[in-house]
Amino acid sequence: MKVVNVHQRLLHASPLQVGALIDALGSPADALWPGKVWPRMKFDRPLAVGAVGGHGPIRYVVEAYTPGQSVRFRLTAPAGFDGWHGFEVLEATPAHCVLEHRIEMKARGTGLLFWPLVIGPLHDVCVEDVLSQAQLSLGNEPRQVPWPAYIRLLRWLVSGGKRLTPPFSRRQHAR
Repeated sequence: MKVVNVHQRLLHASPLQVGALIDALGSPADALWPGKVWPRMKFDRPLAVGAVGGHGPIRYVVEAYTPGQSVRFRLTAPAGFDGWHGFEVLEATPAHCVLEHRIEMKARGTGLLFWPLVIGPLHDVCVEDVLSQAQLSLGNEPRQVPWPAYIRLLRWLVSGGKRLTPPFSRRQHAR
């Protein structure tokens, strides 16, 4: 099964500012990945072609990297997924740009069930949280993307019964 999954967000920031968020992925200064509620993105070295890492059970290697503009990760695990995912700054003006996350892959074997039932739904919500984190880090108002009940259930199951609050919920912003 071919999977092409694209998420985009208009950001009120310069391409240089957004590119800096990509450049810091997996580092101690990472302001793009919402690591408080999703497994942190980690690499065996600073972001560069050949760096090996991932987040949670998702493993990959950096196969392409243009500092300040884009990064592409080749998926290596879990089994059943052959392809890549990455971030890119698009449609830039001096004051606005679009941050895109894209997956292009083929799901086979166990991936045929695992993508639509578990990984895909979790991925969609995680990436929307990443894009909201980008907005917050850049001083924009983050778009609130609620976690559906199914996602809350999956997160509860994989966290060992911990209740996690979506990072951009109205309740959290009211504090």
